[in-house]
Amino acid sequence: MTGGTDSIMGIAGWSGSGKTALIVRLIPELTKRGYRVATVKHAHHDFDIDKPGKDSYEHRAAGAAEVVVSSARRWAVVHENGDAPEPTLHDLLARLSPVDIVLVEGFKDEAHPKIEVHRPSTGAELICRRNDTVVAVASDAPVADTGLPVLDLNDAGAIADFIVARCGPGTPSPSPSSPHFEGAA
Repeated sequence: MTGGTDSIMGIAGWSGSGKTALIVRLIPELTKRGYRVATVKHAHHDFDIDKPGKDSYEHRAAGAAEVVVSSARRWAVVHENGDAPEPTLHDLLARLSPVDIVLVEGFKDEAHPKIEVHRPSTGAELICRRNDTVVAVASDAPVADTGLPVLDLNDAGAIADFIVARCGPGTPSPSPSSPHFEGAA
């Protein structure tokens, strides 16, 4: 699969809700099942993956539009947007190598399906109440009146079951022992 829309699952939530922590638990859960996983992370601020003084940083600082850094273990492309608009999620997905499942962190307002990470103890509003691309809520406590499945945020296996059933190729059956909160739709 090449990251088409059926292989994408967003992980959305307010800052500090635990999106990254969930993705870091989902990746090994999905890879041990044989799926090749990629991630796309949206940053709301300027970021740099390189350091001043490193050759690749100096190449970019000198004006290179793209810098590729390669070694025997990994490679990376750093692309400067310059005055161009920020790429859309669709633009970024088109640049990915073929994978089975793409987990997307952030990009709340894009049209792909999402699992909302919600912790009622924070008092934050539910995103699913205003965003119909949310297909489930992962929470550390029961959540009522969403009309959506509510998954146990602490059970990466059950959340992986949901993702695989929703967008995984060669979909295995969800484990019958995967706990869900009572009252989930």
